Amino acid sequence: MLNLQLDHQSRPDVDARIASGGGEILTVPASADWRELKDRVPQAVQIDVHFESFKDGRGFTLASQLRGRLGFDGRLRATGHVLPDQALHLKRVGFDEVSPDRTDVADDWSQAQTRFATVYQPAQRGGETVVAKRTRSKADLAALNARYRGMEAEEIFEDAIKRIWPGRIAMMSSFGAEAAVGLHMIAKVAPSTPVLFLDTGRLFAQTEQYQRELVEKLDLTNLRIIQPSALEVAEEDADGKLWSRNNDACCTLRKVRPLDRISEDYDAMITGRKRFHGGDRIELPVVERLDGRIRVNPLASWSHERIDAYFKRYDLPRHPLTEMGYASIGCWTCTAPAQDGDVRSGRWAGQSKSECGIHRPVPVAAE
Repeated sequence: MLNLQLDHQSRPDVDARIASGGGEILTVPASADWRELKDRVPQAVQIDVHFESFKDGRGFTLASQLRGRLGFDGRLRATGHVLPDQALHLKRVGFDEVSPDRTDVADDWSQAQTRFATVYQPAQRGGETVVAKRTRSKADLAALNARYRGMEAEEIFEDAIKRIWPGRIAMMSSFGAEAAVGLHMIAKVAPSTPVLFLDTGRLFAQTEQYQRELVEKLDLTNLRIIQPSALEVAEEDADGKLWSRNNDACCTLRKVRPLDRISEDYDAMITGRKRFHGGDRIELPVVERLDGRIRVNPLASWSHERIDAYFKRYDLPRHPLTEMGYASIGCWTCTAPAQDGDVRSGRWAGQSKSECGIHRPVPVAAE
């Protein structure tokens, strides 16, 4: 018989009682009425709830009633016709183990326990609901934004790196036209802070040159170069022209997914975005949450004039392309000189697209 753990909490007292023959092991159908079991549950050390069909949800209800109404704290096991996709739900209503009819899907059960992370209703065990997360997130974000109101950008950098998320924060940098300002502040505050650089394979040679120049000049000691999966590039962009057919798909392949893969390494990420860039950034807060992840924007309120003054004050080198009219610099395939003083007008010029996707929530697919 295949037994798979759902709850990894150790139960030495239960194991000991079963090994010594103490306590009763009950086997009940998923359709059982909890009220008819209340006299037997106190003597039970293990209860097996048998599912005749995965479509029968009564076993989930029974488990919740055994835990919640009758206070059963022994081992609760789901047996019979249950599926790997039900793993999270079985665990949340109180099951410790599962013994499915099919014994050839152990790997599927193991993977299923981490496949779904979002829960919508409270249950016996674990999983903060979406509503609770949103409520807590709003409160946390409001407190952080209030904390940073009136602080100078360098103070925000220092507070975020050394006090709020020590060892769990990184800075994202394109090494573009204005990147030197934020990177200079990182170098002053904590030069060992990870700096994440997305190398899409489509960058200007001048950007790669500028990246090396700034890292050396500022003595940044923890540069992480993030690249797209070679296998995914070969499968999705074999001819290298995906950008011309579907630039959203190209950005997802070369920027969004690579960044997403390393996002779990950090609790927060710092960006160099600013409100004067316009578009989606015009109401940019100092601290925000995107898809459950914190973004800190210390330079949100800075103007073009203030950026320019900082470059001059600290004699920071400019990106070579700025002399040619480039004000926002991404991949060579989708970047042109700015027009009419609009900083981001050269990005995906002539299209409605204004962001690559790494600073926007992932859209929820329609069911």
